Amino acid sequence: MINNLYRLVDANINRLSEAIRVVEDISRFIFNDKTTTKKLKNLRHRCQIGNYDKLLQNRNIKGDIAKQSTKSELSRENIKDIAVASFKRAEQSSRVLEEVFKMSKKNSSDYFKQLRYELYDIEKYFNKNQS
Repeated sequence: MINNLYRLVDANINRLSEAIRVVEDISRFIFNDKTTTKKLKNLRHRCQIGNYDKLLQNRNIKGDIAKQSTKSELSRENIKDIAVASFKRAEQSSRVLEEVFKMSKKNSSDYFKQLRYELYDIEKYFNKNQS
């Protein structure tokens, strides 16, 4: 059970930082939005926790029963669709981390809750300014 919790945390930390990176690069290279890019970069760098070796040790890509993409994940119509999907992925991952850490690390749970709220604010700003 403990090893599977490390897997869950590892997957969601990776998903969170990767999703933020996608939107960060869209903001940087497509929209040249320095303010949003800086906020996203700062947020992405804050998506780290200790126990990297433990997380890596328990990573099990071959044993992941849901690693295949769904049909909707394979199709994006435009840059905005990519950004929206990435924001949602980041928000969901931060929520998972928030909930999991309620079992053991209240400070970490609060940390990911705050990070999720920051993502909501950045998403609103991004959407308003890139529409």
